[in-house]
Amino acid sequence: MNLVIVESPAKAKTIKKYLGKDFEVLASYGHVRDLVPKEGAVDPEHDFAMKYQVIDRNDKHVKAIAQKLKQADALYLATDPDREGEAISWHLYELLKKRGLLKDKPVYRVVFNEITKKAVQDAIAHPRELSMDLVNAQQARRALDYLVGFNLSPLLWKKVRRGLSAGRVQSPALRMIVEREEEIEAFESREYWTIEADLEKEQQPFTAKLIQYRGDKVEQFTITEEKQAHAVEKELLEQAKGKLEVVKVVKKQRRRNPAAPFTTSTLQQEASRKLGFTTNRTMRIAQQLYEGVDIGNGAVGLITYMRTDSVNLANEAVEEIREYIAEKYGDKQMPEKPRVFKTKSKNAQEAHEAIRPTSIHYHPKEIARHLTAEQAKLYELIWKRTLASQMVHATLNTVSADLAAGTPKNLFRASGSTIVNPGFMAVYREGQDDAKKAKEAREADEKMLPPLKEGEQVDLIAIRPEQHFTEPPPRYSEASLVKALEEHGIGRPSTYASIISTLQDRDYVELEKKRFHPTDVGRVVNKFLTNYFTRYVDYDFTAKLEDELDAVSRGEEEWVPLLKKFWKPFKERIDDTEKNVKRSDVTQEKMDEACPKCGKPLSIRLGRHGRFIGCT
Repeated sequence: MNLVIVESPAKAKTIKKYLGKDFEVLASYGHVRDLVPKEGAVDPEHDFAMKYQVIDRNDKHVKAIAQKLKQADALYLATDPDREGEAISWHLYELLKKRGLLKDKPVYRVVFNEITKKAVQDAIAHPRELSMDLVNAQQARRALDYLVGFNLSPLLWKKVRRGLSAGRVQSPALRMIVEREEEIEAFESREYWTIEADLEKEQQPFTAKLIQYRGDKVEQFTITEEKQAHAVEKELLEQAKGKLEVVKVVKKQRRRNPAAPFTTSTLQQEASRKLGFTTNRTMRIAQQLYEGVDIGNGAVGLITYMRTDSVNLANEAVEEIREYIAEKYGDKQMPEKPRVFKTKSKNAQEAHEAIRPTSIHYHPKEIARHLTAEQAKLYELIWKRTLASQMVHATLNTVSADLAAGTPKNLFRASGSTIVNPGFMAVYREGQDDAKKAKEAREADEKMLPPLKEGEQVDLIAIRPEQHFTEPPPRYSEASLVKALEEHGIGRPSTYASIISTLQDRDYVELEKKRFHPTDVGRVVNKFLTNYFTRYVDYDFTAKLEDELDAVSRGEEEWVPLLKKFWKPFKERIDDTEKNVKRSDVTQEKMDEACPKCGKPLSIRLGRHGRFIGCT
């Protein structure tokens, strides 16, 4: 008998049916060991030696595995295909070795990117060794997070208030949210006006916008007050005398290409925009789809592994998708050559493949009755995005017409666009963070102009001055925060969801109308970190550290020197802050006003229920 270990019972159940009676499949229920939860779990004095213990709730699962192993001839470690999965396998291997249960039994590491019969059987047929590079990268990350958390948190207790904590990757994310809030508070709105013309040709109405006035280009702040706007309106009406003349018509054909298949971060963003799912919910449902759902003839994995920053698709998958497009939509809806997308991630060795259906033939409508409502929604999103990524571009005809009011020095511009061939857009359109912008983009794609020729005149119905005010930058939504984290290189596919939930669990940020607001405590913690630990909440520093961890996972860097380089200056910073920074420096902000009772300056302080004004 061969023993196969995976993380979850759902995954075990799906795999069991592909392997036959010579194989037993057990679940480890996630990580089996973690650092001991006390000081000294990572020891910088002895090459960052790490002390582990079995996680209480998983003790019984480890015992079950140990028991079963006694009867087995070989052990197959089939945990997920990334650093976390590698680490789970390694910890289990170390535990079983310590207990003397492995003896001379062969141990194989098997990885697959999707839970299908072919993928699982291929993996079992082609096992490999445990990758210590991947394990070391995960250990280094765990050690860094421990060293930061275990040293910064007690300092926050002393200098701010009890019960607070700070994390290595959450802190730069908190800084992003606080900085955006400060930008909004400092923002001064400016008034500006645009001038629109309502026009008509042969009873077909259309609008145009003033782009040139008295020979000068109209910029955003050319017209800044009502009086000025009405003066321009009056002058243009007098010069136009009820007609505008078409002076230039430009026709173009535009192509729009489909988006790449999903990575973890783009899936989280789209599920947030289109389905209103939180990042945690998206990952939970994606995991269910990956691990296997019974669609009538036993459990089957419906999507590939959901933690990835790759946009590549396997060649067999591309062939299957292209055949499907040809059959269902015709050859014309498919480009001559398969589309290849470039992966931005530097970490090719972990970047397996984009998130896609394990077979495009599992049509969302046909399998929906076997899925929960939320599984069906997320699966349909992944299915459509994958299909669209291999379809032909959309073709749009655009037309832009310049119309003169009395003189070519005063120009209005009308633009229109029609979709000639929707191509991939018949299946899928990318979402946008801002619902208003999304609506405008859709309308712009289908904005018809009447046929216009140079030298023609059209009827001027009205000239409308419109008042506008500049708007502050928007607060982050879950989608835009994940996008910003990824753009800055902070976090990795496996950590975006936990970064966000940690900030919320600690009450450093709150979600209001699906946008993040920092709490008073979040602001004070951020002020403390940006003032005294500037380097460690710096976006570039955090991103560079992530890159170095990636290099460890590729075997290009050693993990202990990486920790040494980080630890020495960090420890000096901790000691210096502990000695030289007073609590009042952090929690109080002096004000210009004096106390009405004693005349001493007032200050803003942090209390149990947020900030308040008190006497110094």
